Amino acid sequence: MKPVDAGAGSLAASGSVADRALALLNRVSMLVAGVALVAGALVLTESVFVRYFLRESTDWQDETTVFLLVGATFLSAPYVQSLRGHVGIEALPELLSPRANHLRVILVDFVSLAFCVFFAWKSWELFEEAWIDDQHTASSWGPPLWIPYGAMSAGMSILCLQILLQFLGAIARGAPK
Repeated sequence: MKPVDAGAGSLAASGSVADRALALLNRVSMLVAGVALVAGALVLTESVFVRYFLRESTDWQDETTVFLLVGATFLSAPYVQSLRGHVGIEALPELLSPRANHLRVILVDFVSLAFCVFFAWKSWELFEEAWIDDQHTASSWGPPLWIPYGAMSAGMSILCLQILLQFLGAIARGAPK
């Protein structure tokens, strides 16, 4: 995959304080997401062993794995966005002029930011409701729902910051001549 030149970085390629802070936050989020992914794999492996070889029921493993995977997915999204690694159509930048591609990047960042801000806002509402109402899953284990909602909210909020910095960086650089 070819990197997108127009707006590939965030505020400044020179490394503004906001860029460096977000890069550190992204690295920490990726570390947490990686640990969650490995933990989820270990929990599922343990579940299979217990179910099929020991013939015991497993009531907490599936929910634990889902919670870990939700966390890994949402906490890794800002890092992936920092690389502009999300799914995209590569043919478009090749067909457009550098100026038109720059405008496309700005438009896509703006629409992405609007969607992600809405998603983050709704995620925080879910988190708050789960926290205040002490909501739990309906299983026999019944873990609190604020855990996955918190991971979703944090990941989406960091993703909003990443897209905002990239959007502002693309605007600050201006269109290629």
